[in-house]
Amino acid sequence: MITCVGVGPGDKKHITNYAIELVSDADVAVGFEYVLKIVQTYLKPNTKTCILTYKNQVTILEEIAKLHHQGLKVVVVFMGDIHFSGFQLLERVELACGHNVETIPGISSSQILASRTRVCFDETSFITFHRRGNIEPFKKHLISILNDNRNAIIIPRPFDFMPKDIASFLLENGINSTHKVEVWENLTQAESCWSGLLKDLNQDFSDLSIMLIRCLVPLTSQL
Repeated sequence: MITCVGVGPGDKKHITNYAIELVSDADVAVGFEYVLKIVQTYLKPNTKTCILTYKNQVTILEEIAKLHHQGLKVVVVFMGDIHFSGFQLLERVELACGHNVETIPGISSSQILASRTRVCFDETSFITFHRRGNIEPFKKHLISILNDNRNAIIIPRPFDFMPKDIASFLLENGINSTHKVEVWENLTQAESCWSGLLKDLNQDFSDLSIMLIRCLVPLTSQL
């Protein structure tokens, strides 16, 4: 059996009981090093751990697929929730296995951010740039979200489309410079927050950042 499990944004308080149950029962635990550290205390002493990197993930996933087909219980751990920013990795897992696998959702950083900033998901669109490949269609989608007067919760792409790059892109494409923006780092852990206007966003932030761009005209539920 192979299961893909979301283990929350970092603080153990936000790991679901079901995720802990699956991780604790695993014969093999797979994930990027940062994510595996979150669940390390729940692993059995004899659980085999396989650390993914961007360079080795195809090879490692092929190896754990063989273990899965041999009958071992394999758990692949994802940061946050699988369906918010981990779908490309899920596709690679399923490609290696040759079939669809079970997915267990987790609490995402976008949910935590919505709670911190008191925005309603009915009035907010989520978009992630944390993906490989062409992100131009997603950039255009972000413009349409803001033009439709919706809040936008955004996960940047490390290195080449971080918060200040997103701000520059939006300003170059005619988005109003007075949108209120918040950038949060290390949610649920050593949190820090920058807030200001879109036109003033030119700072550098870590890879563990997420941002909110508020709609220009407040909606009725924003009290």
